[in-house]
Amino acid sequence: MQAEWLWRLAGGLMIGTAAAFYLLMQGRIMGISGILGGLNDGSERGDATNRVLFILALIAAPAMAALWIGEAQTHLTTNPVVIIAGGLLVGFGTRLANGCTSGHGVCGISRLSPRGIVASAAYVLAGGVTMALLRHVLAVI
Repeated sequence: MQAEWLWRLAGGLMIGTAAAFYLLMQGRIMGISGILGGLNDGSERGDATNRVLFILALIAAPAMAALWIGEAQTHLTTNPVVIIAGGLLVGFGTRLANGCTSGHGVCGISRLSPRGIVASAAYVLAGGVTMALLRHVLAVI
């Protein structure tokens, strides 16, 4: 499909708009790991309803898009060990970096946060090195 880049542009604009609205309406950064972490550790009990609604919308939006547009081709592996290991490593990395791609990348870089810029550069570099090792050296993906 030649206009595939338009879908990516639309998705990026939607994420950026959602982050701006979340900041304007809630006065907080739209960092998914922070939102989920506050639910998990109970540190934000007073804000639990907003957090749960946000997570539900995060799940519902792509499901509705899949119904409307059709399922996307993800090329995700069918190996459950790789999927589980990847999920655990992402979770560990977001806790280690005190944030995730939405918090540091989308919101941090747009606010010119040095911490967000450094964290984003670090996880992009780590992802590139990991991909190169797993694909070209170990040939597991």
